[in-house]
Amino acid sequence: MVQLTKSAMSRIGKKPITIPEKTEVTNSAGVLTVKGSAGTLTRTFRTDIAIKIDGKTITLEKKNNNPENEALWGTYASHIGNMLVGVTTPFVKKLIVEGIGFKADVKGDEINMSLGFSHPVKVKIPKDLKVTSEKNIITISGSDIEKVGQFAAYVRSMKKPEPYKGKGIRYETEVIRRKQGKKTA
Repeated sequence: MVQLTKSAMSRIGKKPITIPEKTEVTNSAGVLTVKGSAGTLTRTFRTDIAIKIDGKTITLEKKNNNPENEALWGTYASHIGNMLVGVTTPFVKKLIVEGIGFKADVKGDEINMSLGFSHPVKVKIPKDLKVTSEKNIITISGSDIEKVGQFAAYVRSMKKPEPYKGKGIRYETEVIRRKQGKKTA
């Protein structure tokens, strides 16, 4: 087990978090609710870290000084920061579908993809996410950063990019390291 010293304290947990304009934050019995123009997010936090809301700032304080609370302190601060950003401007992930004959279309609450298999691949879209597809670029947006990232990773896992021609589904910023193919004599 790793012993934390005074120098290993969280820098993120120490800083007060500012609440943006037109955003409402409430905390009751460890359940934090953030309401904004892009939606409402709720999350349950353990009571080992005290969340104090003072006007337009949120501060976090550890109740006990043990290693577990030390780790949770900064984690909770970043979760709350992501919630505040998500309810004002939605998080966006873009996926690129590459390959001859590969395509993706959004129909209703499903993504219909043709990925080189003998059958079409259909993925149900979660109700709190918005998904669009245009020219083989799938755009996933929503107020919860974890749900957006998890759904993007799930869609990518349907056909991961291969290293020879780069066919498959990849993130917009992802770079595929290419391998050299077979050489003919």
